[in-house]
Amino acid sequence: MNELRLTCPCAFGLESVLAGELKRMDARKIAASDGRVDFSGGPEMLARANLWLRTAERVQILLGTFRATSFTQLFDGVAALPLEEYIGKKDAFPVKGWSLSSQLHSIPDCQSIIKKAAVRRLEGAYGISWFEESGPTHQLQFSILKDQVTVMLDTSGPGLHKRGYRQMSNLAPIKETLAAGILDLARIFPDTQLYDPFCGSGTFLIEAAYKAKNVAPGLYRRFAAERWDQLPGEIWRQERERALSLVRTGEEVSFRGMGSDLSPEAVELSLSNAKKAQVGQLITACAADIRDFKVPEEKAIVVCNPPYGDRMLSVGEAQELNRTMGRVFQPSDHVGYYIISALEDFEEQFGRRADKRRKLYNGMVKCQLYMYLPQRPKERRG
Repeated sequence: MNELRLTCPCAFGLESVLAGELKRMDARKIAASDGRVDFSGGPEMLARANLWLRTAERVQILLGTFRATSFTQLFDGVAALPLEEYIGKKDAFPVKGWSLSSQLHSIPDCQSIIKKAAVRRLEGAYGISWFEESGPTHQLQFSILKDQVTVMLDTSGPGLHKRGYRQMSNLAPIKETLAAGILDLARIFPDTQLYDPFCGSGTFLIEAAYKAKNVAPGLYRRFAAERWDQLPGEIWRQERERALSLVRTGEEVSFRGMGSDLSPEAVELSLSNAKKAQVGQLITACAADIRDFKVPEEKAIVVCNPPYGDRMLSVGEAQELNRTMGRVFQPSDHVGYYIISALEDFEEQFGRRADKRRKLYNGMVKCQLYMYLPQRPKERRG
């Protein structure tokens, strides 16, 4: 494996954030489209992307794209791909994927055809007719959108949102990758003071601490491609050592994450998860009602994911909660507020128009990130 074409799916609305991450990693030929970002790099970039990307859902090798409106075209397109460059004669290569707005709409049939085509290709490459598939998993993934087939090889294994620190969560947790994207928009620095008055399982607090300390989010987990014979283990060792060397420590970091929640159980969960993430020393949390929130006296950021009225509160209760936030999140010249909500009339309830908005998806739920920036004091005239 030399130059690879790689692709990362992401939440809709975070494409530019993910592209920015890749640019800072010196990835090449970055191209963003709806829900994904493509880029190029060598095996080192593959390992680095898995370790460092905060907003990507996974890292995939882009094997090829072609048009197919029949199973014959699908078979021939897959059989033409150089699968033997990535899949060994003993490796497992299961198939999964999806199809949307295409003539080939049966997922089980598409899976079966792609598997048969992969076997045919590998039979010719290795001169064998039976594959035991006892080796490391090389997950083949496909997407078919408007008859355009994309075939990929997953290198991550479990999704990249699984950092390893959140063994337990509350009823409505925000995904780690989405939280990281929101924090990227809010801009976290080593000296940021961050508040989350709906801390839940602590995701915003922990992801912000990782950002402030420059901790690679995948540093404490493993990836599917680490077990592949096609990638030298030395690459992974080097990239992990590099990631460890870049962690900020001691006086470099004055970040503090301060969480609160109405539920004492959620507070305990946040602190437990922070400890698992090895950032417990940077995070505090307490049980408190949003009605008692006080605007911080120092420069700070408030980031939160309040209930929308789906699983934890009724719509009416969520609307009242938004009105309460509007009263306690007072305009400030040194505090910015970043609130994600699925309620379309959020601004009306909150009582102020946001300075900026961005459409995001929390899972399958369409949301808006409402950004209320610090208000500069008006200059006196006279």
